[in-house]
Amino acid sequence: MESFGTVDGPGIRFVVFLQGCPLRCLYCHNPDTWEKGEGSYQMTPEGLLEEVMRYKSFIAKGGVTVTGGEPLMQAAFVRDFFLLCREQGIHTALDTSGALWSPAVREALDVTDMVLLDVKSIDAMQHKELTGVKITNTLRTLDYLEEKQIPTWIRHVIVPGWTDDDQLLQQLADYLKPYHCIEKVDLLPYHQMGVHKYEQIGINYPLGDTPPLSEERLQQARRIFGFQ
Repeated sequence: MESFGTVDGPGIRFVVFLQGCPLRCLYCHNPDTWEKGEGSYQMTPEGLLEEVMRYKSFIAKGGVTVTGGEPLMQAAFVRDFFLLCREQGIHTALDTSGALWSPAVREALDVTDMVLLDVKSIDAMQHKELTGVKITNTLRTLDYLEEKQIPTWIRHVIVPGWTDDDQLLQQLADYLKPYHCIEKVDLLPYHQMGVHKYEQIGINYPLGDTPPLSEERLQQARRIFGFQ
């Protein structure tokens, strides 16, 4: 839990990290969240809300963001927790890859105020190579968010040698244009800040030789998406 988050949705937010993820993104900076059942806490939705309420005055103009791992691996928990937040007038955001699709996932999305949807790559083959899973459910999730008109922020990490490609960036920008639910696109430069976690848990970091994204390439990506 992080009580003063400023980058995971609008305003100041209480950020909850849930354990477990079906993806194995090559640049993941939270490999400690991959396996289920290895988290620091086990809590009920009511217990988590009690913790959040201690900070309600600080997050009054922000809210709560649930991330991971992949939080929709615990979709029923997310649904129940968000319903409790709604009763208290607390804004909720869900940071998800959209990689899971089920009735429980849709029930969680239906009670979410905002979704931060991580689109890893718009190219289906590259997406599988980069994450270990198909892109199908991510795009299906985006269609559902459009159908329900759930406010959405797109997140896209630009990785040198992978997604740092003008043609792919243009393809993604064009794909997203028709979606009215999208309020914002966050273009995130690749960094190596999570490398030490791999060393701590004794696993190899797949992109060890990949340099951080340059400011020049980030600005080029922003131009492609029409940012000033």
